[in-house]
Amino acid sequence: MKKLLFLFILIHGFCFSQDLEESIYVAAETFMAQPSEATFQTLAKQEAQFKSQVKTKDEQLALVFLQSHKGHYLDTHSRLKDAIITYEDAVKRFNDYELSKLSDFDIIESCLIPLGNLYTKTNDYTNAESTIKQYSYLAKKNNKPQHEISGAINLAQLYYAIGRHETAIKLTSSFINYPNITSSQKQNLININAESQIALEIIPTSLDNKQNYKMAIQEGQYEKALTLFQKFKKKRLAIESLQKREIAQVYIEEAQIYLLNKNSNKALQSLQTALKTLIPNANFNNLPIKEQLYAENKFIDIFDLYSEIETNSDLALKSYDLSFYVSDLLKDTWTSQETIIYNQSNYRKRSEKCIAILYSAFQKTKDTTYILKAFEYSEYSKVFTLKEMFQKKQRLQKHPTDSLLIQEFNLLKDQEHITSKLVLEQLDKNRASQITTLSKQLSDISLKIKSLKNAISDKYPGLENLISIKNLQNKLHEDNAVLVEYFYGKHAIYQFIISNSNIELNKIDNTDKTEKSIVDFISLFDNVSIINNDISNFSSQAFKLYKLLNFDAVSSFNKIIIIPDWWLNFIPFETLLKEETNTTAFSKMPFIVKSQNIIYNSSAYFYTTDNNSKSNNNLLGFFPVFKNSNKTLTYSIDEANAIKKEMASKMLMNKEATKANFLKNASNYGMLHLSTHSSHGVSGKPANIDFYDETLYLNELYSLNLNPNLVVLSACETGKGKLYKAEDAMSIARGFQYSGARNLLFSLWQINDLSTSKIMQSFYENYSDTQSAHYSNQLSKLAYLENESISNTKKSPYYWGAFVYYGELTKPITSSYLFYVIISALIILIIVLLRTKFKKPHG
Repeated sequence: MKKLLFLFILIHGFCFSQDLEESIYVAAETFMAQPSEATFQTLAKQEAQFKSQVKTKDEQLALVFLQSHKGHYLDTHSRLKDAIITYEDAVKRFNDYELSKLSDFDIIESCLIPLGNLYTKTNDYTNAESTIKQYSYLAKKNNKPQHEISGAINLAQLYYAIGRHETAIKLTSSFINYPNITSSQKQNLININAESQIALEIIPTSLDNKQNYKMAIQEGQYEKALTLFQKFKKKRLAIESLQKREIAQVYIEEAQIYLLNKNSNKALQSLQTALKTLIPNANFNNLPIKEQLYAENKFIDIFDLYSEIETNSDLALKSYDLSFYVSDLLKDTWTSQETIIYNQSNYRKRSEKCIAILYSAFQKTKDTTYILKAFEYSEYSKVFTLKEMFQKKQRLQKHPTDSLLIQEFNLLKDQEHITSKLVLEQLDKNRASQITTLSKQLSDISLKIKSLKNAISDKYPGLENLISIKNLQNKLHEDNAVLVEYFYGKHAIYQFIISNSNIELNKIDNTDKTEKSIVDFISLFDNVSIINNDISNFSSQAFKLYKLLNFDAVSSFNKIIIIPDWWLNFIPFETLLKEETNTTAFSKMPFIVKSQNIIYNSSAYFYTTDNNSKSNNNLLGFFPVFKNSNKTLTYSIDEANAIKKEMASKMLMNKEATKANFLKNASNYGMLHLSTHSSHGVSGKPANIDFYDETLYLNELYSLNLNPNLVVLSACETGKGKLYKAEDAMSIARGFQYSGARNLLFSLWQINDLSTSKIMQSFYENYSDTQSAHYSNQLSKLAYLENESISNTKKSPYYWGAFVYYGELTKPITSSYLFYVIISALIILIIVLLRTKFKKPHG
């Protein structure tokens, strides 16, 4: 009886399994036969039921089949975010259950190719590149040349979209004559290759009609371009399989050419057609409302172009704000800081145009609300990823036991750790399989982060990157300071000056001459001899730049917070001269450092936000020294000994100064000091810093959680790195900021071992006395300039000007400082009393 019962259960289970698998296929095929919104809703409900029921691999495969068709429908109906989620779930299911061993179902064609394209459409460039590389590798491994060629086309299109034109040319050139390539694939590669060459202002050797009109644009033949485009347009729109976004793209390009021909009305008509293509059933005049929009980057192209055409400043700003809104919708789907950084450059271009409109409006009306709005645009476009990570860490500190936040933070750390490994592996051209494995790991982490996003956003309010002007001015009043923020645009450099009671906006035209003055001054610090070989040239440039950057507007303030931007990140403002001078004695020159205390920061947001300081302020120092090598840092030992005298510290010298010891111990100390070699990165390598045994790379710092009170980077070029608009230099200093350090002292160029040792000794003598890093930084430079034992040659700002302090403004708190304050007050009181005593009576 038991055997019969067991047999019945087994047969029943098998039949049920077969029925469920068949039900899934029937549901998918029924929808495919008659796709509509009604049948789609039915399919979505069925999918939800199937997900809770599937158990066997055959059932899982059936569900992947269903989801691939669901994703296709969502994609073709412009529901890109939902399409991405559907394809991601299908790919994860296929991989988790190893369904490739069960069936020859083409996961590349059905899911991976459309998913990679969707990432590109939504500007998620990191996931796009990772996904395309994954399926290209799989296609090559499984001998599927058509998919491999598709991967090359899609990857080249991605590189073209993000401005990596040389990489796109190289990739397309290597596949144009690939075996088994179809004529249409070859033409696609030729087109991308030609467009990339045009972008680099190279005349391509082969052009079709599309490239012809782009070439005519490049040559300034706009009427010819319009004629050629109309032929292309007719041919393009005749393709029945075009998606809405592809049709919209045709009209966007048409609007661009009409605008070049100075036909604004026609351009606006084309943009309206593009909008109605993307949102066909919506009613609006000129511009839609936010609720009608969705995460589609073609909207951004439309609104940005509309704003350029619109002569009414309010409507232009409204259109730009719609672009920002869509950008934020897209941003919700991004998980990596690399993707955000790529996209921030477009934020910057748009922000500059908004600030220009507001500056013009202020000039006409003198209404300071325009300046306040301009400042918001400036701040929003600055170091977004740093601010976002800081806020996530703050949120976790407030809710340290929240499992969602802990999981999110651990995933973000893993993401950066794998990204770091991937960056290094990509430098080795022969490690394709390892790169593919790492890319897949990144994709998996991205999915997990996305799955947490909604739950976290439901539980906690969104992260806020704007600051309150009232709070900012209150803090400036408290600190008796002024804030100078620069926005370095393509056409102008805007300067915001904010005090406790006033806000100004100044414009510096960014001409070739302006940029040359800035870059030439930075170049003075390229090597030790440039300044000393022509001191008068240095003096002249230092004063001219002081005037050019309108720094005399804050000459009455003692404490100045500077938010630099772009090239200005590499300007040591302390070395600028407040007056013209003919002296060749550096100690007598009117350097800013002599009369004003300069404190830098990446954003006004950080200045206004309190830092959670560590109660443990002990110092951990790393001094590899590199004895008996061509990298020996002889005076590093003196530096270490001087710090020991002043601070409670633990020094890891020579062989103890390892990367492993840093990773193990750094988070336990309130202060970190690294006296070593570093590089801003060359030949594709990111910025890095050396320990005794190994090198630590930038992305590895991103994966750490340090949160020290102060980091001192006594090494070369720790503030230099590849520049990105809105995120500034990808430097070692930025890596420490991302890991949690709010206060840093770091260098802008290759520094001298001996002078660095002297300045560091002086810095710590003052710091142990004042507990104020920015004040100690100023005093150490003044002490160096006033030191009579140092020759005039060695007093060149090359030797003392490299170190800049980014962080909080803190008041000196020591008894000696208080003593000087009291003495000064007594002297002033005595002078007042004496004047009163000897004042002649009236009459």
